[in-house]
Amino acid sequence: MFLVTLVLGSLISVSSSTWLGIWMGLEINLLSMIPLMTSPLNAFSNESAIKYFITQALASAILMFTVLGFETMGLLTSTLLMESVLFTKMGAAPFHFWFPEVMEGLNWSNSLILMTWQKLAPMVILSYLPLIPSFTLIVIAASMTISGIMGINQSSLRKIMAFSSINHIGWMLSTIMFVETIWTLYFTVYSLISSAIVFTLHSLNISHVKQLFTAFDNNNTKLLFSLNFFSLGGMPPFLGFMPKWMAIQSLIDLGMVLTTLVMIILTLIPLYYYIRLTIASMVLQVEIPLTSKNKLNSMLPAILNGVSVLGLIVSSVLFNFL
Repeated sequence: MFLVTLVLGSLISVSSSTWLGIWMGLEINLLSMIPLMTSPLNAFSNESAIKYFITQALASAILMFTVLGFETMGLLTSTLLMESVLFTKMGAAPFHFWFPEVMEGLNWSNSLILMTWQKLAPMVILSYLPLIPSFTLIVIAASMTISGIMGINQSSLRKIMAFSSINHIGWMLSTIMFVETIWTLYFTVYSLISSAIVFTLHSLNISHVKQLFTAFDNNNTKLLFSLNFFSLGGMPPFLGFMPKWMAIQSLIDLGMVLTTLVMIILTLIPLYYYIRLTIASMVLQVEIPLTSKNKLNSMLPAILNGVSVLGLIVSSVLFNFL
């Protein structure tokens, strides 16, 4: 039931024509997410739920304050505050302080919701606003820089995925700002790749990098899982390369060569710890098992892994015939 109202809240926000409706949808979404996050068996999830509620409630209060005081504050100040609120709700840097800590206390299912669906409404609402270019570019650069640096020394896979999500927010904000039509494709592909990785980690009950050493008893599963991180990093010939390729091409066509170059360079930092995870799962071995070797009983992770790895090749073939 709470999952239905979670989706309903986001849909109300993105389809509303008034700020009251947008605020109401965001609040329904928030109040539906809290029960999903809490668990009587996990004290950390309750702590994460409290952190999430306080942050999101504060952001919603600032949003209502901005809407009510729009005429007295002026367009520039109001837009700046609204953008800041939406950046906070999606977890973009430097408003990301809550995101990795909340992710750390959640299970993998709720982590996936937080990385994907919970970003949908703020990003769609952001696309309705007359964005301030200089401020948005600062947030894009901060998201990609901070996520790259902070993710290097992490041993928790949830925090690594959180910082990876913040890095991808930078790319998605650039598509919203300059080439809005590509944003839908980027968000869909990112959600698909993240789902493939998270479902695999959930099925094998993996939470830390050291558990990757002995988690896989099947070499094919190990290979597909490892290649998913290359896809998440946007390396060809995997599916994750396609939206980055289209975004880069569109940004260059608009004359944003320097911005594109900086974004590509900053993307190489997360790629380093993706490669580290791949080496951990493919090469390194330990004699003492650090996790039980649970088999992938569901076909869903395997299917998502296959689509994530082979999606670019299949889509390229289809485009040639269309």
